[in-house]
Amino acid sequence: MKVLTFGEMMLRLKTPNNERILQTQSFEASYGGAEANVAISLALLGNDVAYLSKFPNNLLGTAAENTLKKYGVDTTKILKGEGRIGTYYFEKGASVRATNVIYDRKGSVLEQAKAEEFDWSAIFSDVDYFYLSGITPAISKEMQKACLAACVYCNEHDIPIACDLNYRGKMWSTDEAQEMMSTMMQYVTICIAHDEDFEATLGIPAFDGDSSRGIAQKETFKAAMREVQERYPNIKMVASVLRNIYSVEDSQWSALLLNDDTFYETPVYDVHVMEGVAAGDAFGAGLLHGILHHFDNQKLIDFALSASLLKLTITGDLNLVSEEEILAGMNSNAASRLSR
Repeated sequence: MKVLTFGEMMLRLKTPNNERILQTQSFEASYGGAEANVAISLALLGNDVAYLSKFPNNLLGTAAENTLKKYGVDTTKILKGEGRIGTYYFEKGASVRATNVIYDRKGSVLEQAKAEEFDWSAIFSDVDYFYLSGITPAISKEMQKACLAACVYCNEHDIPIACDLNYRGKMWSTDEAQEMMSTMMQYVTICIAHDEDFEATLGIPAFDGDSSRGIAQKETFKAAMREVQERYPNIKMVASVLRNIYSVEDSQWSALLLNDDTFYETPVYDVHVMEGVAAGDAFGAGLLHGILHHFDNQKLIDFALSASLLKLTITGDLNLVSEEEILAGMNSNAASRLSR
């Protein structure tokens, strides 16, 4: 089974040692982006996965592509063109100071790409699953057209679609997101949504905005998940992470899965976070890996959350863990043992 993910891979510039952007004299450079992160996770877990994007014809584009190749992702579908790579600046928070991200992606080669550049018949010729998030259509009107055309093609050719709603308020408004995503969701098979994603992208309330008590809102999350399936009967599965965030470093995490008209829940885990970025991408990759390998529903949601929690212990965008490590993490005592 081959998976295709579609999005924008960016140059990530991070301040060292919790420094603020205002004070730093240097940045740590790496590459990442939601759908690229998912592709790399899936490849590391042994899956056949390709990544679709458009990269600039320069050394930064080559370095981004080499990052994907390094971890086993098929890059042959990536388009090339003149322009710049999107960039984001990452400022890690501490204690009560929140982590902050600044996007510098306007005018990137993907943002400037036209929808008609993507030959979906050729792109999907060997693809069995399609994965994207709400970030990709937020890039530009042309990317909205491209995403919708891809989803229509998948629907016509029985290719299941997994979509992480992944709302980014710095990229588009809730009105723009709801207009686009409510249309795209008519073609989606697997829906992933966390926190404000339900309301921001679909207008379905689930979370009151109090990050310190997300787990206590489990019943409203469940109601929202059922509402998603009622509005979009094509959606067979809905999954969500619930969190109590007490500070940048300390939080509690759990997850819910709605499948076959039944809810499945994980235990609640106490987490000390090294870097709180891309955990949702790790969750999505873990979920899709479990689906591809026919995990039962309880193992599926436990595996997805374990993958997400491990990402919180790793710097950078990429979840550099194996299936064995994720399975071990499903045992809450695993962290207390020494691996020899």
